[in-house]
Amino acid sequence: MVRALAKMAAGPGLELVDRPEPSCGPWQVKIRVLRAGLCGTDLHLQQWDEWAASQVHAPQTIGHEFFGEIVEVGAEVKELKPGDSCSAEGHIVCGYCRNCRAGRRHQCIHTVGLGVNTDGAFADYVVVPVENVWKHPDWVDPDLGAIFDPLGNATHTTLQWPLVGEDVLITGAGPIGVMAAAIARHAGARHVVVTDLADVRLELARRAGADLVVNVGTTRIADAQRELGMREGFDVGLEMSGAPQAVAEMIDNMNHGGKVAMLGLPKSPYPIDWGKVITHMLTIKGIYGREMFETWYLMTSMLSSSPSLIEAVRSVITHRFAAEDWQLAFDVARSGHCGKVILDWS
Repeated sequence: MVRALAKMAAGPGLELVDRPEPSCGPWQVKIRVLRAGLCGTDLHLQQWDEWAASQVHAPQTIGHEFFGEIVEVGAEVKELKPGDSCSAEGHIVCGYCRNCRAGRRHQCIHTVGLGVNTDGAFADYVVVPVENVWKHPDWVDPDLGAIFDPLGNATHTTLQWPLVGEDVLITGAGPIGVMAAAIARHAGARHVVVTDLADVRLELARRAGADLVVNVGTTRIADAQRELGMREGFDVGLEMSGAPQAVAEMIDNMNHGGKVAMLGLPKSPYPIDWGKVITHMLTIKGIYGREMFETWYLMTSMLSSSPSLIEAVRSVITHRFAAEDWQLAFDVARSGHCGKVILDWS
């Protein structure tokens, strides 16, 4: 038996329980989990809202952001071995739909979510398909490796459009928004502006590379433009909040012909000023997850060439807890007055 943080029955709450140790199939890899990151998805699963009820079939171990060490490989696995350090792509795809066969695996219509639709990584061990494993180079430590999944979201979103010399607006200073600021700075943006309602998170964004942070509870984005001497609006928008007001204000502050990548998931449908989108000739693109595995290559390559980017990304981690203190970790994450929260399973 092994420790696992699981949804043992339909309804609110989680339990740290002993569950059977997972076995490794011929095309699978068994990983000893050392660190795991808390995600907004995990908070939804704990709270048990309508979405969670439609996804989880208890009993089920949750969690999908992690770093670990391979302890066993299946009989058909040739390229990985016990002792390798790794993370894993949390979207398990079918391999046979049109998008999978075209190499667009991140757009698979049959995607299964690790820790959402199947047993996940908030446990001593996790088993994943070999094609989902990302082997880390030696310089990736457990904390940094545990946040590769959300770093991938930030990378996928931020690098949708060329950024050299561009003015970039990021709405939402959660961990992904903060990492997006660091990536935009690394990729050559001229001005990087980050908005949020929490000063704690805005300070994290400033330290990660934002030129200006804006608390939209007291200040308008148009004021930030004037402070920076901008004349024509933002060239690139990265929407990380899922907040309707943030989307509306972003559209109002984009330059004509501007490009918007949207990652933040809203709680419910909301209206958009499509007249302005059309007449200002804006491009809006929805982003979900990571490209398999181009995003993983890009973030590893960027980090390998920039110690300052590594430190900026690592700075998003503000709290660390032992796995046994998972309830406190979830409470801190839910408060919103933090960056990334890490659980230590070692």
